[in-house]
Amino acid sequence: MADTPSNIAEFSVSEISFSIKRTMEDTFGYVRVRGELGRISRPGSGHVYLDLKDDRAVLSGVIWRGVASKLKIQPEQGLEVIATGKITTFPGQSKYQMVIDALEPAGAGALMALLEERKAKLAAEGLFAEDRKQALPGLPRVIGVVTSPTGAVIRDILHRISDRFPLHVVVWPVRVQGETSGAEVANGIRGFNALSPGGPVPRPDLLIVARGGGSIEDLWGFNDEAVVRAAADSQIPLISAVGHETDWTLIDLAADIRAPTPTGAAELAVPVKADLMAQVDDLSRRLASGLNRLVANRRTELRAAGAALPAARDLLALPRQRFDTAAGNLERALIVNTRAHRSAYGQVSVRLSPLLLARGTTRVRHDLKALSDRQARALVVAVAQKRQAFAAITTRLTPERLAQQTTLGRERAGALGERLDRAHRGRLLQERAKLQSLEKLLTSLSYKEVLARGYAVVRDDTGQPVRSTAGVEPNARLAIELADGTIDAVALGGDMAPKKTKTPPKAKTGRQDKSGPTSQGSLF
Repeated sequence: MADTPSNIAEFSVSEISFSIKRTMEDTFGYVRVRGELGRISRPGSGHVYLDLKDDRAVLSGVIWRGVASKLKIQPEQGLEVIATGKITTFPGQSKYQMVIDALEPAGAGALMALLEERKAKLAAEGLFAEDRKQALPGLPRVIGVVTSPTGAVIRDILHRISDRFPLHVVVWPVRVQGETSGAEVANGIRGFNALSPGGPVPRPDLLIVARGGGSIEDLWGFNDEAVVRAAADSQIPLISAVGHETDWTLIDLAADIRAPTPTGAAELAVPVKADLMAQVDDLSRRLASGLNRLVANRRTELRAAGAALPAARDLLALPRQRFDTAAGNLERALIVNTRAHRSAYGQVSVRLSPLLLARGTTRVRHDLKALSDRQARALVVAVAQKRQAFAAITTRLTPERLAQQTTLGRERAGALGERLDRAHRGRLLQERAKLQSLEKLLTSLSYKEVLARGYAVVRDDTGQPVRSTAGVEPNARLAIELADGTIDAVALGGDMAPKKTKTPPKAKTGRQDKSGPTSQGSLF
């Protein structure tokens, strides 16, 4: 049968694979498929691989890099979408798939449900809390704008700022629609916050994130979680100006303030310079007028106070009179003071005559001599007492007394040595008696005594005692231990062992030759 020729056509693997591919593409062509997004993979190539599924089947899909960058919404797991493209096969893995050219939500309800879910999650984290909001600076010096550099939005903002109050504006260019718009806007906010004050690029005092109006799909990048977190973490006050007044996105909730339009954001960011100048001029006029009135009032008050003061001669008359009186009293006081000091000096000088000084010196010299005599006598008495104490000690330390003490010590040491010898011999006798008692107890409990009464111990080839015949195999090597030696033996088995009526020869001390006719192994 194997050699019978067949008229069935033969195909190579490539031929059959590409034939199926052409059939699939010709049959289905361009289709629209509705389903829920399942697994989504974004490798480094930039392509997007995903699964479209319903409750009964799964369809693999791929979005090439060029198409993925232009999508209005980015694929997210769990989103219900309508995919437009063609059905084809991938011969390398024998699988079919859909090459997607367009992707749109299955309805506004699906996007709104996803938006509400994300809004609730971020609100639970406190990113929309009012206590996180910052006040806008009254007059910023530098404004940072995160928007597209080519759209009408940036032109409207620059024009409005220039009209109201020209200042330095720094633009961070980003895509405001498409796959990478969310990541670029988040990077722009974080990039402005990362600038150092005084660096080559000035750090803004205020940020504006702006975009023109559009559908929910067009504004979807500003609902990205990364954008919301960057806006909430911004240390620079941030104005959100995304879409028209009726449009809203999640960045509006995280920003410090929401502007209805990009132009409105510019109006919130800076005041009108002409109004400020008019206000400053009005305040300057009011300040000058107030100063003039204050100076006039103070001058009037000073003149009134000066008129109420007495004349200078009247103010100095009483002090001058007191000065004249004090000057007259000073002369008399000096004379009286001099006389009082002269009298006190005379009294002291009487007490300091040479005769009084000589008497005092004689008395002190007499007292000093008495103290010196008392010290000499006390020294003699102390030396005599110490000499007597030394003589008493010397009397006790005679050679006879030392010999007597040595003899007594030697006798006491001899008595103690005899007591020690007696105690040692008594302890040795006690320990010897205890050891003999233990030896007798060990001998009575030893199995050697049992062997001496005619018994034997049978051991296997490992040296363990054999306790039962059930554990002995035929031809097993055994050792029989008797009271006076050990005999090697071989087990013959139960019923196969020959019966002997003769008394076996007396066992010899030491091990016997197992092959000899007198081997005790024949007993088994």
